[in-house]
Amino acid sequence: MSAGASRLSGQERAPDGGSRYRLRDLFTPLDTLLVSGGDPRLALDASDRVNGYGCAASPEPEIWNFASSTASTISQMAYDRAALAREELMHKCLFDEVEVAFDARCEDMRDELRGHLQLSPRVDVVFSPSGTDSQLHALFLARAVLGAPPVTIVVGADQTGSGTIHTARGHHFSSMTASGLAVRKDGAVAGLAGASLALPLLGTAPGIAMRADADAAVLHAIEATIAQGAPVLLHIMDASKLGWRAPSAACLDEMARRWPRKVQIVVDACQARLGRRRLRSYLDRGYMVLMTGSKFFGGPAFSGAVLVPKGLSRSLDRVEGIAPGIFDYAGRCDWPVAWTALRSRFERRPNFGQWLRWEAALAEIGRYYAVSGAFRAEMLAELAAGIDSMIALSPSLRPVPSAIGTAGVDDEEFAQTTIFPFILLRDGKPVSIAETAAVHRALARDMNEAIGGSAADRQVAVQRCLIGQPVRLERQDEAPQAVLRLCVGARLVTEAWSPDVAQAQRNVQQILDRIAHVLVKIELLLDRGAVAAVPVNSAFEV
Repeated sequence: MSAGASRLSGQERAPDGGSRYRLRDLFTPLDTLLVSGGDPRLALDASDRVNGYGCAASPEPEIWNFASSTASTISQMAYDRAALAREELMHKCLFDEVEVAFDARCEDMRDELRGHLQLSPRVDVVFSPSGTDSQLHALFLARAVLGAPPVTIVVGADQTGSGTIHTARGHHFSSMTASGLAVRKDGAVAGLAGASLALPLLGTAPGIAMRADADAAVLHAIEATIAQGAPVLLHIMDASKLGWRAPSAACLDEMARRWPRKVQIVVDACQARLGRRRLRSYLDRGYMVLMTGSKFFGGPAFSGAVLVPKGLSRSLDRVEGIAPGIFDYAGRCDWPVAWTALRSRFERRPNFGQWLRWEAALAEIGRYYAVSGAFRAEMLAELAAGIDSMIALSPSLRPVPSAIGTAGVDDEEFAQTTIFPFILLRDGKPVSIAETAAVHRALARDMNEAIGGSAADRQVAVQRCLIGQPVRLERQDEAPQAVLRLCVGARLVTEAWSPDVAQAQRNVQQILDRIAHVLVKIELLLDRGAVAAVPVNSAFEV
């Protein structure tokens, strides 16, 4: 990331140690603003102008998007929403200070998000540049609620973001914060550092399946931690990179019975693959919820939020001792206006990039929920059946089973699978992690020259498409494996919907045809050995 992009916020230090922002900063090119105000994962490669996830700053409608478990290219509709939002803020700033107008818009966005998700006005929203930043916010808030430094227990630590291993311990997850401050990756965030415990979800038996003893492992870890005198911040998973959920509802009930006020739960719902009823039930239980607008909903990467139930908000605003390191990860506008005491401690530091990415995400969220619930459920069911069948029929793919468990009424349309993981095979055996990563990169490129063959093969090879980034799975005494993912996101639903039932059906069939096309391209890449020359993006992680 360039120095200009990393620090872009128009900040000038005022004599009193505060900051001053100028209207001219909003005239920065929109593409530059959209990749500003975040950590280096937003950086665009100098040659192909995409980030480590293969996404550019502006719309690329020619690319097929089945990568919503990782990141999606910004849609034209969302891009236009961001452009309009910037224009509207410019007008408001002609009559008011930039920080004041910006703060008011952020508060309106909280109302908009609550409206789309059908949440009570009593639920507070803390915005952040990414879901990883939100994990640090949740740790900061949990320390205030619990009254002591907690031990963080991460359920599904093998299937969450790569930064979680750092944020769970209160450490920096990158070499630069979203505010542009250079830090040491994995160095302690002042005042937040503590202990953590990782609980993987992958079972020990052969094959890839969720461990059968997940509930027991969670209860045992909590019991042992509390016995040592420490409170617990428990990260639960709904849903993981493979679409898995843990622990069970029965396990959550037992925690509440055995350890009231000693365990604060935060739900990792960054994938946003859960029904609104389930989301409300978590908040009603007093859990914090992490979410993003950039996974299922298909907004541009990155945009994070912590949803905070009102019962916690009262104690949070009264917090006295603030970890000094959190000031590098939040500005005043990130906190709800009602938290007056807490907000007053933070610098007035508008993050224009974070704001515009959330504007784009809100456009996608609103568009998705404007489609009837019946259509959303029917379409996701039809796509799930079709994708499952195609993966099962492919000789080069081995499906990874879902581990959501028995779906309930709270799941709504997410009773259907929306992440479809699979392993690549050659001669019935899994290919290497390196080749899996190369296939993933090759799918996003025009591979016409490398694949060659018939006119039909070349037509397949030329199409660029994004699918979910490889997930590395490790098991003791076994070679690690990598899993790719085909993903159904909100944008597929909204783009397929039509009041004309026949047209909507044709749109769904077109999506299935495109997925078949993607699978054929994978087959050709494996068969022709065409991935050796695909360059590695330095930001790519497995």
